Amino acid sequence: MAVSDPVADMLTKIRNANSARFDRVDIPTSKLKLEIVKILKNEGYVKNFKKTTIDGINFIRIFLKYAEEDQPIIHGIKKISKPGRRIYSSYKKMPRIFNGYGTLIVSTSAGVTTGKKAAEKKVGGELICSVW
Repeated sequence: MAVSDPVADMLTKIRNANSARFDRVDIPTSKLKLEIVKILKNEGYVKNFKKTTIDGINFIRIFLKYAEEDQPIIHGIKKISKPGRRIYSSYKKMPRIFNGYGTLIVSTSAGVTTGKKAAEKKVGGELICSVW
């Protein structure tokens, strides 16, 4: 089955594995997905990740992170820009997620980065997703 939006599929797999309290989730790899997962790790939403190969297909294995009493660290993860409707923002109008407690992931001309770092670098771009 062909997936029309691979990033949305990745976010859905992470959301479902998180709500089912899985330790890890495997996602087919791409450069954009790898950059998003690196940001999730740097921001503290996932424990770790590694690239693996299963039956000749490359995957990103994401190890999910939980707080005490098995409460997930990721409370919500939402795709903003969709294939049918791309959403862009300048650095001056970069949205804040949960008044700064969440993370916005943006694809800029300087690469994939968080909304805060994009605003600091004074570059705008496509809003990929928000995590809180």
